[in-house]
Amino acid sequence: MSLPLGSTELDEILTPRLEIVEERLRDAVGQADSLADSTSKHLVNAGGKRLRPMLTLLTAQLGDGARPEIVEASVVVELTHLATLYHDDVMDSAPTRRGAPAAHEVWGNSVAILTGDLLFARASRVVAGLGPEAVRIQAQTFERLCLGQLHETVGPQEGDDPVEHYIQVLADKTGSLIATSARFGALFAGCDPMTVERVTRYGELAGVAFQLADDVIDVRSSAEETGKTPGTDLREGVPTMPVLLLRERIAAGRGTADDEKLLADIDGDLTSDEALADVVGRLAVHSVVDETSAKAREWAVRASESVAPLPDGAVKDALNSFADALVARAA
Repeated sequence: MSLPLGSTELDEILTPRLEIVEERLRDAVGQADSLADSTSKHLVNAGGKRLRPMLTLLTAQLGDGARPEIVEASVVVELTHLATLYHDDVMDSAPTRRGAPAAHEVWGNSVAILTGDLLFARASRVVAGLGPEAVRIQAQTFERLCLGQLHETVGPQEGDDPVEHYIQVLADKTGSLIATSARFGALFAGCDPMTVERVTRYGELAGVAFQLADDVIDVRSSAEETGKTPGTDLREGVPTMPVLLLRERIAAGRGTADDEKLLADIDGDLTSDEALADVVGRLAVHSVVDETSAKAREWAVRASESVAPLPDGAVKDALNSFADALVARAA
């Protein structure tokens, strides 16, 4: 999914700048070591939506969007995102990413993890040129990314609400970097603090909506459409919102016998592709997936509300269009 701009003028401004970001990104991942060069360029060469750098370029249009720091900030957020993908795919045992074999499938887990570390290092090198405030923001974002992954891995503690715990995981793992992407654009374009705060809030809320929508897409779309294997999280026992809602329904005594059988199968052996496909197919038509889609819509609406005070214009329209598109992709 790309960021829907809905404006020819914006498109004419941002498309060439995104091309510069792409060139800069490829330069930034280049390594003198031949193995490191191949592994670091693996996901860059596989393509991607470049959603985060595009959001940085977009929010910068609320101020002086031509400042050179904005391109560098766009590179930082995409490098950081790419680094997390190397790590996530190892932890999730995901066989594919962006339609290509995941790095750990090609070079093994250790090389994939170290490549992610290399990209984090490159992001740190680039952000250092943007000054101490950018370094502080990047460090806080990196901390939240790690905490989100940690809390997802460990799961909710006794007494925690599993759904609230999961939302916080999404806010940390996905929302924090999208928030920083929006923040960097407005910050380095010289926007006033209130505008920076509003777009940062927008990014976090949109990030949660984005991931909830992904939970729907993961069970209702094919590998050809997404570039990822459907049901990977189910196979690895990673909780997603539809499964959490199913557990909640059964725990509250509102589940049917079919619900209990489905949950038992989800918790069972999903190593075979046939078993996984069967569970994914049954979950895809369950009402808990519709509930998840509705939750994505709620978070997308909140994202739009957070930028409602911004001046009317193409940038605000594009932010609202993106929030709407998040809902549409999970409808």
